[in-house]
Amino acid sequence: MKNIDIIGACCDLGVNIDGANLGPEILEKNINKKYIINNIINIKTNKIQKELQENNNKKNLKEINNFNFKLYNTIINSLNNNMLPLTLGGDHSIAIGSSLASIYKYKNLGIIWFDSHGDFNTFETTNTGNIHGLPFAAVTNYEKKYLTTFHTGNFFSYKNAVLFGARSIDEPYEIKNLKDAGITIITTEDIKKYGIEKMCEKAFSIASNCTLGIHVSYDLDCIDPIISPGVSVPAKNGINLEEAYTFLNYIIKNKNKIKSIDLVEFNPLKDINKKTEKIASYILNTLINKL
Repeated sequence: MKNIDIIGACCDLGVNIDGANLGPEILEKNINKKYIINNIINIKTNKIQKELQENNNKKNLKEINNFNFKLYNTIINSLNNNMLPLTLGGDHSIAIGSSLASIYKYKNLGIIWFDSHGDFNTFETTNTGNIHGLPFAAVTNYEKKYLTTFHTGNFFSYKNAVLFGARSIDEPYEIKNLKDAGITIITTEDIKKYGIEKMCEKAFSIASNCTLGIHVSYDLDCIDPIISPGVSVPAKNGINLEEAYTFLNYIIKNKNKIKSIDLVEFNPLKDINKKTEKIASYILNTLINKL
């Protein structure tokens, strides 16, 4: 078992739906008491009025950058202490801070973005201005301008970046961005057609090819919302639990390559009968126990 730091990234400023900021502390309470955690550190946003203006394409930009800068430094410190940071979101914009901290430390990493959405918009192509739709583009340096000014290290290479489980990619611009960058896209349809294990093998092979390890960013909205409703922006026709847990098992199978992990977008205000809380807690406890 690796020495793990739990980092609670209590931020929902990247999305117009409230509630994802509450997820980390709820999941932390569900950590099995038999597991010894080195640190549980929660980072919270300053109390501000969330920007919701439809014509603002940079909603909460300053505060998100301030938050990610704090998260980035916290995770670099964790990595420098030879810990494995497991970051609990929060909306997916927090992965800007977490993943860039990891590649700052390790210089050359692959990334698997487990998500129903592309998260590969730029400020020029976003339809909503919600920054949780941009982080994958930011950490690969496709969105170059505003979200990573605090970062002085490398970015994730397109050739070692995989979008896994996608089924809700914005047309026409976001899909164009992904194809322009050459990101490997494994859709939910691919998973159903070719099988989850074959697609997992492909994803981990690409992310680890000639790299020093992998950052995994696991968005719970990849799972079908009928099974896992407690997310801010659900997308229908998702993967099932067996497939979600098979991907989890591949993280464990490749544990020697894993340098950092996110588990994001649990929104307790949208959950029904704690369905998503139970799933997220199982994933969290499995990672703690088996990494």
